[in-house]
Amino acid sequence: MGSITAATKPHVVCVAYPLQGHINPMIKLAKLLHHKGFHVTFVNTEYNHKRLLRSRGPNALDGLPDFHFETITDGLPPVDADVSQDVPSLCDSTSKHSLVPLCNLLSKLNDTSSSNVPPVTCMVADGCMSFSLDAAEKFGIPIALFWTPSSCGVLSYMHYRHLVERGLIPLKDASDLTNGYLETPIDWIPGMKNMRLKDFPNFIRTTDKNDIMVNFLIRETERAPRAPAVILNTFDPFEQDVLDAMSSMLPCIYTIGPLVLLADQIKDDKLKSIRSNLWKEEQGCIEWLNSKEPNSVVYVNYGSITIMTPEQLIEFAWGVSKQ
Repeated sequence: MGSITAATKPHVVCVAYPLQGHINPMIKLAKLLHHKGFHVTFVNTEYNHKRLLRSRGPNALDGLPDFHFETITDGLPPVDADVSQDVPSLCDSTSKHSLVPLCNLLSKLNDTSSSNVPPVTCMVADGCMSFSLDAAEKFGIPIALFWTPSSCGVLSYMHYRHLVERGLIPLKDASDLTNGYLETPIDWIPGMKNMRLKDFPNFIRTTDKNDIMVNFLIRETERAPRAPAVILNTFDPFEQDVLDAMSSMLPCIYTIGPLVLLADQIKDDKLKSIRSNLWKEEQGCIEWLNSKEPNSVVYVNYGSITIMTPEQLIEFAWGVSKQ
């Protein structure tokens, strides 16, 4: 059997949503696909591409001959900063302005006369980048949507419209945040037991009927069934009831977790060197950690867009220490 040549390799274009918590799992999935023989084009926004170069060094995104990086615009005004962008603005802008740049990129990648890159054969796009569905349909390319949160989180998003239709959101008044209203039981969602309104992802905590995030997530989840396949960042025994409920709402579902463990099994050092850190790593933290006894440090990840005051951090630390 002959080896797969560069020209005959399947070529997957991975379109990541431009936040750290979405880029990380997408890069792990891209590495797994490359490990299985795919030529990979990983698509970041121009803003995050610059951040990656700043954090990882000027040659960090040179990649491999068959794993390279491209960019599209997010549609927001250009800035030279090193922070996560405003999420509502980002959601609104990418859904309106990133389709044409993605189509232009696909045209460039399919122009095999100017490079040794194989034509694009499929796409994997973040579930929050559903404009990629339109691009895939235009070029006749199969596409899978990859939802990076937990499956119960995605199923919650899929019921935002029902919360609106039942008059549960938006909140009537800001006092609903503290008067016990968020304790309202939600017992009508298959696969979700003992739910209360406050258990939904907190984008519902708004009094604005035109809230960007609520309407964006309704739109993105309602477009998801257009994809031939949906990839979920989980594994079956972990969220079986939720997956059973989602199976009647979505096309073919693939569960691929735990991605961290799967990606760590790849032995290719060059592939491992491809990282997705948007912030420069603080090596002093690792040195400090290595100086501690095993099992003596608690690691807590708040996510890349969480903002906490020093007082909140101290309160959390005291809470952990007392346990």
